[in-house]
Amino acid sequence: MELDVFRAAAQRIAGRVRRTPLIEAAALREPAAQGCILDLKLECLQVTGSFKARGVMNKLGILSEDEIARGIVTASGGNHGLGVAYAGWLAKTPATVYLGRNTPTVKLERLAAWGATTRVEGAGWDEANQAALAHAMRDGLTYIHPFADAAVIAGQGTIALEVIEDAPDTAMLIVPIGGGGLIAGVAAAAHACNSAIRIIGVEPVGAPTLHESLRQGRVVTLPTVDTAANTLAPRRSDAINYALIRDHVEHIVLVEDGEMRHAARWLWQEMGIAAELAGAASVAALRQGRIEIPPGARICAIVSGTGDAGIA
Repeated sequence: MELDVFRAAAQRIAGRVRRTPLIEAAALREPAAQGCILDLKLECLQVTGSFKARGVMNKLGILSEDEIARGIVTASGGNHGLGVAYAGWLAKTPATVYLGRNTPTVKLERLAAWGATTRVEGAGWDEANQAALAHAMRDGLTYIHPFADAAVIAGQGTIALEVIEDAPDTAMLIVPIGGGGLIAGVAAAAHACNSAIRIIGVEPVGAPTLHESLRQGRVVTLPTVDTAANTLAPRRSDAINYALIRDHVEHIVLVEDGEMRHAARWLWQEMGIAAELAGAASVAALRQGRIEIPPGARICAIVSGTGDAGIA
């Protein structure tokens, strides 16, 4: 994907999403990482509470009036659904979001607050997605995929443009992985700006979808997933995401749920940042020493989504 694709996405979503802060994790009692400058890109402060609004709004910007007017539908672990709900609210069109039974109640409530119709199908995202696709085909609705869509990926990549503009000397980006849309966009956009930037992905031990795909050299479907970070838990990614991750991501590290929980607590206690488990995954990898950091380097961890303050 070329730099112009990401620049066009940034122009398309301007004014419809927030330019989120990049803050240095400094003056800390308990640093997350030693010997480096750590910046946090706070997508937890994005409209609807996660980076997902970027990709959805870029997709909305290339749809025809007829495609929008028919109504939009998706499947989500919660965050992408909120982005679609926001798009429906903004465009004044019906939005339907399919979710698995592992979706937290608070996200169902927030979806309803944005005016979306919610339907719970299956244990997790994969089953909910099958139902969403069937509904879209049956009723002629516009389906917006949470990660396997070039426009969605380009929207997520605008995060990298902002990070590099705010901190041009960034040497490494650490990115949580669910289906792979965020890291695919961020990695491709970052390398379009500076091919020397290192990109490290982070997945849960209980849902190593892209880690296993890279190990086997193909897109694989996990037989099961087992993680409380439901937004990082699709059983399968997609070829478009896999190819970008294979070409642009140095490697993927794995973190336990408990490590993400401790990282979320660290973000709240040290920084006053409320992050969900998925949002704390990058910080968890740093705190556990899973990533080799060049001495003195400026690195950026993406805090991808908000959560309850002081998560237990």
